[in-house]
Amino acid sequence: MKKRSNLSRLMSYAGRHRILTYLSWVLSSASALLALVPFWYIWRIIHDILEVSPDFSKAVNVTGYGWSAVLFAVVSIIVYIAALMCSHLSAFRIASNIRKTLMRHIAALPLGITEKYGSGKLRRIVNDSSSAAETYLAHRLPDKAGAITTPIGLMFLLLVFDWRLGLLSLVPVVLGFMIMTKMTGASMEQKMKEYQNSLSDMSNEAVEYVRGIPVVKTFGQTVFSFKRFKASIDNYEKWVIAYTKALRLPMMFYTTAINGVFAFLIAGAIIFSQGGVTNDLLLNLIFYIVITPVISTTLTKIMFMSEDAMIVNDALGRIDEVLGEKPLSESSRGRVPSDNSVSLEHVSYSYDGVKNALNDVSLSIKPGETTALVGPSGGGKTTLANIITRFFDPQKGRVLIGGTDIRDIPKEKLMDTVSFVFQNSRLIKASILENVRMARPEASREEVMRALETAQCSDIIAKLPDGIDTVVGANGIYLSGGEQQRVAIARAVLKNAPILILDEATAFADPDNEVRVQQAMSALSKGKTVIMIAHRLSSVTNADRICVMSEGSIAESGTFSELMDKGGIFAHMWENYSKSADWKIEKEVKQL
Repeated sequence: MKKRSNLSRLMSYAGRHRILTYLSWVLSSASALLALVPFWYIWRIIHDILEVSPDFSKAVNVTGYGWSAVLFAVVSIIVYIAALMCSHLSAFRIASNIRKTLMRHIAALPLGITEKYGSGKLRRIVNDSSSAAETYLAHRLPDKAGAITTPIGLMFLLLVFDWRLGLLSLVPVVLGFMIMTKMTGASMEQKMKEYQNSLSDMSNEAVEYVRGIPVVKTFGQTVFSFKRFKASIDNYEKWVIAYTKALRLPMMFYTTAINGVFAFLIAGAIIFSQGGVTNDLLLNLIFYIVITPVISTTLTKIMFMSEDAMIVNDALGRIDEVLGEKPLSESSRGRVPSDNSVSLEHVSYSYDGVKNALNDVSLSIKPGETTALVGPSGGGKTTLANIITRFFDPQKGRVLIGGTDIRDIPKEKLMDTVSFVFQNSRLIKASILENVRMARPEASREEVMRALETAQCSDIIAKLPDGIDTVVGANGIYLSGGEQQRVAIARAVLKNAPILILDEATAFADPDNEVRVQQAMSALSKGKTVIMIAHRLSSVTNADRICVMSEGSIAESGTFSELMDKGGIFAHMWENYSKSADWKIEKEVKQL
C-alpha cells in the first residue's frame, strides 16, 4: 500500500478549508513573480543613467520607473498578505481538528495508555505537534510555492541580460544547494527525531518533577533526588552540543558559498573586460550585484522549509502513534456481575513486550474480603490493580468480577462497580461540591455533605470561606495533600461502589491527616470488597489476606499470622519495617 504524503494526511483534517491552502500557493507564486518586476525597472533606471552620463538631466524616465518599481513591490506585498490570510485560515482549522481528534481519541483510551506516555509527553504531542503542522501550513508551504517560483523568474532575469554573468551567479547556488542537501538528508531526519524525543522526555520529566515538589519539601530531599529529570536535561544538553558541532563546518561552508556570489561576479567581470569596459558590461554587473542577494534569501528559505518538513513529518509520526493506540473493546453482551468477588485467571501483562510486569497471576477474592498487596517497588502491585479497574486489558488470561469477564461488562457499569483512591489524588479547579459530585453528578447537596462527613472532612469545610462552594485553587485557596486525599475519599463514599481499590492512600499525608484518612477509609471500606496496595506494613495486619508481589508474581499469600509463621519474604519485610520504625522513634526521642 502506497504511503500517504504528509500534505495528504494534513489535508484530511482541512474539510472545506482545503481550497484555501491551494489558493495560498497560487497567490504566493504570483507574489514571488511580482516581486521580481521591480528589479527589471531597476535595470531600466541603471540603463538610462549610464546612457546619458554625465548629463543626468536627460534621464527623464527614471522617476516613472522608480514609481513603477514601488507599485509592483506594494502589489507583491498585498498579494503575499492575501496568501498568508488564506493559509492561516486553513492552518488554524487543521490544527484545531488535529487537537480535537487527538483529545477525543485520548479520552477513549484506557488510563493505562495515558500513564504509559505520561501527561507531559501527551501534552506536547497534542499542543506542539499540531502547532508544528500549523506553522508548516500557514508559513512554510506558501513560502515553498514562492521559493519554487522565484528561481524560475530569476533564471530568466539572470540569463536574459548577460548569460555569462548569469551562469557565474549560479555557481555558488549549486555549491550551496549541494551543502544544504548534506545538512538536510536522511541522517538529518533521524537527528530531528532524536531531538524531538529528547524534548519530549525533558517535558515529561519536568511535569513529573513539578508534581513531586511537595514530596521534596515534605521529606527535605534535594532536586538531585529526581535523577530522571536531571538525566533528561543532561541528555538534551549532550545531544544539542554534539548536533551543533556536527553542523558547524557544513553551515560555515554553506554561508560562505551563498554569500560568495559577488566574488564570482567580480572575477568574471575582470575577465570579460580585458578588451575594455563597456556600458553594457558595467550595467549588467551592477544589476547582477543588486539582484543576486535574492538567491541567498531563496536558498535559506528552502533550507528552513526542509527542516520544517522534517519537523512536521516527525510531528505526524507522533500523532499517528497516539491515534494508533487502540481503545478498549466494548462488548455487545452487556453482562452484569452477580456479586462483588474478584478473580484473576493466569493474567500476564508487559509494558514493553520484553519483561512481564505481571506473570501468570491467579487470584481469587471473595465478596467483602480485604486483600492487601505488598512487596518491593516494581513487583507488579499497581499493575495488578490497574488490570482489575480495566485501565488496560491483560495480554494473557482474564479478570472476572462477580463471575463475569470485565470485557463483557459495560464501561458505565464497571465504573459503578469499582472505585479507587490513589496515593496522589488530585482535585480539579472547581468547588468542593463539584469535586465530590464528579462521582455521581445527580447527587443532592445533602448527599455530598454526608459523604464529606463520613470522609472526616468537616474540619476542612469549616475553615473554607464559602464552605463546600469554595473553589479550590482560586484566590489562593489550596488544600494540603492529606486534605485533598480526604476529599477524594468523600468522592468514593458518594460513589459507593461495592469494590474498592486503595493505592497507598496515606503515603503523603502528615500524621494528623493520616489518622483522619485512616478513619475515613475505614468508614469507606465497610461491607465492600477491598484491594489495598500498602508500603506501610502496619496498615495490613488486619487484612483477610496478604499477597506478597515480587517480579510480577504472587510469591506468598496468607493472613498476617500465617505469613509470619512461615518465615518467608513477608516475615523478612516485617522485620526490616519494624527496625526502621524503631530507628525513627529513637531518632525523634533524641531530637527532643
